[in-house]
Amino acid sequence: MPAGGKPTVRSRRLGTALRQYRQAAQMDQAQAAEVIAASPAKISRMESGHVSCRVIDVRLLLTAYGVTGGERAARLEELAKGSNRRGWWLEHAAHLRADYLDHISLEDDATYIREWQPVTFPGLLQTSCYAEAVTAASFDYIAPERSEKLIKVRMGRQAKIGEGGATYAAIIWEPIIAHPLLDADIHREQLAYVLEAGKRKNVTIQVLPFTAGTVASLTSAFAAFSFDSEPIVEAVTLDNLRGTSVLEAADDLTAYANAFDQLRSAALAPEASARLIRGVLRSSKGHTT
Repeated sequence: MPAGGKPTVRSRRLGTALRQYRQAAQMDQAQAAEVIAASPAKISRMESGHVSCRVIDVRLLLTAYGVTGGERAARLEELAKGSNRRGWWLEHAAHLRADYLDHISLEDDATYIREWQPVTFPGLLQTSCYAEAVTAASFDYIAPERSEKLIKVRMGRQAKIGEGGATYAAIIWEPIIAHPLLDADIHREQLAYVLEAGKRKNVTIQVLPFTAGTVASLTSAFAAFSFDSEPIVEAVTLDNLRGTSVLEAADDLTAYANAFDQLRSAALAPEASARLIRGVLRSSKGHTT
């Protein structure tokens, strides 16, 4: 079953999809249970994400629901295979909150990642020095050993983007670019790193300018994830002072997909964003000479 007997992000996603397909096929849980020679209680626990699903059971259920072959079926079978897969980050699990593990799991599975950040540079774009400084500035005291693990995990998360494993679009508010919150040298290094990251084919970086006005206040930081060949938002994570919340309800996903589209429309184009960042970087270097 999922670690600790609790639903994981992967098991919840799989369970939700199985429930939706069962309902679309107008079958109840008792009828679905007959397909895999199980009890209705097992179908209920599979659909709630409380138990892992065998690939053969998923395949049989999807066939009964009329979902055969194609990308949808393949994706759900992959979820079943990976529901208990041990991610690289789990070696640091003792130092990470359960909600943060959920966020990393979503990143690891995603084909598209969209992120709005009005406070700091996104974690997927941070240098190790910037990550260390941001972690040290946390409201909560973080022991040095845990801090070291957190930074290592943050750097590890970036491999997904660096290796081209997902398409990544980030929108960053201009004050983050223009006004260093940390040491000036760290800020310059961070700006240079963002410029280099923006050259990757799978990465798009846009700056939301001061002139966008109230658009920046539409929502706090969030990340949106898609897991298919189409960039349909299927999960959203929100950061707060005490952790990360995962949203999966359809209305929530629609709202955040629309919010990102509004932010993207108000942001500078990638080329103009890069020019702005280069200008700030040149100016900051000039002030030190």
